[in-house]
Amino acid sequence: MRHFHYIWASFLSLGLISPVFAQDLVAPSEAQNTSELESATAQTQSAQHTNSRLEVLKELKNIKAKDLKVDASATQPENQKDPLQPLNRQIFAFNEVLDRKVARPLAIQYKEKVPNEVRGSYRQFRKNLGEPWNAVNQLIQGRPLRAAESLGRFTVNTLTTLGFADPARRIGLYVEEENFGTTLGYYGISSGPYLVLPVFGPSTFRDTLGLIVDGQARPQKYILEDHDGVYWGEQMLGGIDARSQLLDIEDVLQGDKYAAIRDIYLQRKSFSIAEKRGLEPETMFIEDDQDSNEDQDQQSNPDSSNDEIQEDDVDTTTK
Repeated sequence: MRHFHYIWASFLSLGLISPVFAQDLVAPSEAQNTSELESATAQTQSAQHTNSRLEVLKELKNIKAKDLKVDASATQPENQKDPLQPLNRQIFAFNEVLDRKVARPLAIQYKEKVPNEVRGSYRQFRKNLGEPWNAVNQLIQGRPLRAAESLGRFTVNTLTTLGFADPARRIGLYVEEENFGTTLGYYGISSGPYLVLPVFGPSTFRDTLGLIVDGQARPQKYILEDHDGVYWGEQMLGGIDARSQLLDIEDVLQGDKYAAIRDIYLQRKSFSIAEKRGLEPETMFIEDDQDSNEDQDQQSNPDSSNDEIQEDDVDTTTK
């Protein structure tokens, strides 16, 4: 973790400092003043980063073991679902710099240069390779019929189009993506607090364990076992393709982007697990809880609502 903070500080410093070399256009004295100013700015930022890291470490000391046993939900208070928030926000800032400097520009070029049909076929090919692992998770969840559908999808799509298209959907076999973290949640294993992973982004303790298991279950890992360069290149291309799908919706997030991404992630995870367990899924929007509470209050106090209506009628007649 200590090494990670050093890496984060260096990346963030590189992202915030953009020196301009214009020695041919300014006088030597001005160039010296500029270099001194940049040096002072770098020292100030370095001191700020050091202080922020120390503050994070101090706040993490207050976390107790019971805080790590929470089953994180978007509707919980922040200190309950996100006790690691000081550390998470620093990792989130690192990921934002990495995204702004590397991932997003690559995703833009990928979307502009690669035709939509090619991107769609590649995306479908990757999804098809994941169908056997979907079936394994569904068997662990005790849903053999759903697992048979996933295997049927894999067979039909592979035999007809090598997985580059989805004809199985036309015969009523629809995709249901799975991962091991969701399977653990299916059996009621607590998620632990919200966690932001370097590069990978939103997660929880449970989903981080699931991510490790999922990584060992990828068919690409064994198909390309003796070709490490090709394997990691394919993984990077998959990440760029996933990032390109977010370009059209990234401006939707307003306000505190960190909190918005956290709550969306936790809501979607809770929704997915509840749906698979056959329970009534939690609402996808936190605001709906407030609306439902208002509706319950109106139902419990119908007289008050009628009185309000009557008062409105009286006001309109008097006007």
